[in-house]
Amino acid sequence: MYSIKINQTRLSLVHGDITAQATDAIVNAANSSLIGGGGVDGAIHRAGGPAILEECRQIVAGQGRLPTGKAVITTGGRLKARHVIHTVGPVWRGGQKGEAELLADAYRESLKLAVVSGLKTVAFPSISTGAYGYPVEQAAEIAVKTVIDFLKQETGLDEVVFVLYGSSDYRVYEETIQRLHVP
Repeated sequence: MYSIKINQTRLSLVHGDITAQATDAIVNAANSSLIGGGGVDGAIHRAGGPAILEECRQIVAGQGRLPTGKAVITTGGRLKARHVIHTVGPVWRGGQKGEAELLADAYRESLKLAVVSGLKTVAFPSISTGAYGYPVEQAAEIAVKTVIDFLKQETGLDEVVFVLYGSSDYRVYEETIQRLHVP
């Protein structure tokens, strides 16, 4: 585990499974239909059980599909986390189609939702780097910069954790935090 402080908030890296995190919320790299899928999304729905899917269906019935870069919150179901913040990251299309802005929005909107929901701890996967094909080095740069910038302005969170499943992704995030964090 690697950890730094930004204002009053701890920014941590964990090598592991996001579905096992005992934070107030974990972030789901969802698809716009919110009905589960592969990767992190499927793992969260399987581990959390049917209550998550039921709330997701109600959200989509009420507002339609979730646009890329936006976020919504549901119960955590059977997860250790009390809530799941679902956000839709961009599909990588070469980097010239607004992907960076949309990815930053996904992190920022998830953090804002955590704060307005009164949550204190939130765990993120590496959004869009699986099936959506975003290069990990570029995604880590955007994720870390967006989170650090947010935490410099907002003091309502106690901890933000990046949970990386693969050790190579963990190293990329650790190097990115070390490079971007200037105390």
